[in-house]
Amino acid sequence: QRRLVESGGGSVQAGGSLRLSCAAPGTILSVFTGNTLHWYRQAPGKERELVASMFYGGRTHYADFVKGRFTISKDNTKKTVYLQLNSLTPEDTGIYYCNHHTQSGNDIWGQGTQVTVAS
Repeated sequence: QRRLVESGGGSVQAGGSLRLSCAAPGTILSVFTGNTLHWYRQAPGKERELVASMFYGGRTHYADFVKGRFTISKDNTKKTVYLQLNSLTPEDTGIYYCNHHTQSGNDIWGQGTQVTVAS
């Protein structure tokens, strides 16, 4: 069973919105709530970069290039983390990956979901 299941990517026009989801169906709830949750992205020909993070206790962090446009959130009852993407630009095109960094120091990655923004 895949440990993280991503969904929600797609193709939109510039200025549009998408909501990405990353579910962890096989993760014990107490483990999920203790994990640090990240969203990364990788544009064609570029390195993977950190987009947003949510730490234990709910504190969030955003890369400067998405501040005010993207929002990370989670639903513990669904063991799912979300990334709301608003005011998208072509520069936001790429594969978006969710990541769980566990309290034991392990990293778990989703399979990635493609976001394409047309100008």
